[in-house]
This record gives sequence, structure tokens and C-alpha cells, in this order.
Amino acid sequence: MTSILSVSSSELSHRRKTLRRQRRRQLVCGIWRILAISSLAAGLGWTATQPVWVIKQPEQINIEGNEIIPDRGIRSLLSLSYPQSLLRIEPKIVAQELETNQKLIAKASITRNLFPPSLTVKVEEREPVVTAVAVNPGIPPTSTTLPANQSTPTAKPGETTPPPTVPIGLIDAKGTWIPIEDYNSAGKPIPLPTMRIIGDRQKYLPYWSEMYQLLRRSPVKISEINWLNPANVILKTDIGTVHLGIYSSHFADQLTVLDQMRLLSNPVDGHQIAYFDLTDPNSPAIQLQYPTNQLLSESAQNLKIRSKRTLKLDRQR
Repeated sequence: MTSILSVSSSELSHRRKTLRRQRRRQLVCGIWRILAISSLAAGLGWTATQPVWVIKQPEQINIEGNEIIPDRGIRSLLSLSYPQSLLRIEPKIVAQELETNQKLIAKASITRNLFPPSLTVKVEEREPVVTAVAVNPGIPPTSTTLPANQSTPTAKPGETTPPPTVPIGLIDAKGTWIPIEDYNSAGKPIPLPTMRIIGDRQKYLPYWSEMYQLLRRSPVKISEINWLNPANVILKTDIGTVHLGIYSSHFADQLTVLDQMRLLSNPVDGHQIAYFDLTDPNSPAIQLQYPTNQLLSESAQNLKIRSKRTLKLDRQR
């Protein structure tokens, strides 16, 4: 019994020593692992601070996908100081700031390149399709021919504040508002869109995307959309002024009728036509400048009858 106990004690002691050696070995390996990782991190940090991995000048930033804004203009919008370490640049943050600072940029992405050290900036630009003129609250609209380009006026002598201005911006095909300041600061002179819309954009934006898709397919050239009175949307076209009434699902039919009425306007001098009335596309009419004149009244009546007949024949075809 004594010998068995003594053997068991020796085995337990041997096992304790083996466990201690294993723990010491694991501890040493852990320390070496920590040292190796720390050394690698320090080496990477030191390497990143070396001149070879630093963006020293804006020319090391490559711009892709831009057509409206020049390369220099996009580089000037980046919130970077030079020299700048590549590893210290946060691509997502810089891209978000670029989208915020310039509304002409719909989407931006930035990637870092180590060989050679540089940045690649890819952008998707918004294409303005219409110049938007919004009437300030409290300023009654006196004319539908507001200036397409308007700078901020200065106060006259004796005035403490400059007179109120008419805010101007741009809108893309999806209805995104682009401040005119962003457009002018693009870096080079860019012509404004030839089509213009006037009115409170909060009232027409819900319909704009659908409306623009129909306008761009219309063979009649539209130069201005007057939405000052939502109860009567007015178009300025290459054949004259057109009254549409309230914008509705009949807008496509109204454009079709307008295209057909180009031929009907030939018998009457264009200066005699006040506007085309397409409030009801099934019964289009022409309003003349001088409705009291008997001859012009008869011409207007004949044109109205011919319009109805033409539309009826076209629908039968």
C-alpha cells in the first residue's frame, strides 16, 4: 500500500512539471507573437509615413467619369491637405463630403493605390435638364419671362439690405435640385439648359419625372413651363403659347394634339394667335389676339372645327 502511494505521488509531480513547462512554452510563444505583431504594425506605420507612400500634390489624384466638372474642380472639392499619408485617408468619408459639397455629383467612390501611390476618384454626375426659377414668397409674379441668369444684386446707396432676388437653380431628370452656385463653380463656363420651368418646385416636383420623360419625346420644342398657377400650366413652344389647365394624366394626349395642331396654325398668321387651348385634348381650340374682329373670329371657328376633324380622323386611323 505504501509503494503504491509513493508511485502515485511521483507521477503527479511529473505531471505538474510537464504542465509548468507547457505553460511556460505557451507564454513565451504568446510574447513572441505579440512582439511580432507589434513589430509588423510599427513597420507598416513607419512605412506609411515615408515619402514614397504619401500624396504630395493634387496631380496624384486621378479623376474618372466626369464630363461636366473638370478634374481640377473635383480635386479642389476634396477635403485633403498635402502632403497626406495614404493610410490616413478615409475613402468613404472623403467621398461623402464630395457628394455633399457638389450637388452635380450624384455618387462618388475613392480607392487607394499603392503602386504608384495615388487616389482614384470615380464620380457619377447629374445632368441638368431644366433651369428652374422659383418665385420668392411675398413677391407677386409680374412676368413669365424671368431672366435665365441672375446674379445677387447689391444694395443701393442708402439701403441697408439688397432687394429680394428670384432664386434660380437646376433640376435633373429625376427632380434633384441643383443650386446655381454649384453649377457656376464647376470650374468652366457651362451653358444653362434651354428649357426653363417657373413656379413653386414643391408643387411640380411630384410630377416632374413623368412629365420630363413625355416632354423629351415630344416633337414640339418646349422652351418654358409656367407653373405659377397650378390650375393652368402654360407651355411656351416653338409654335406658340399653350394652356393645359391642371396637370393630369391627359398630358401625353395634350402633347400629341399639340403636335397635330402645328399644321392647323398655318392658315392664320402666328401673330394673331394668343394661345392654344388644350385644357380638353378632345376639344382643342385656338384663342386669337383680336376676338372681336369678324374675320378672325370666323378663322378661329374654322380652325377649331378643323382641329376636331383632324383629331377624329387620326384616332380612327
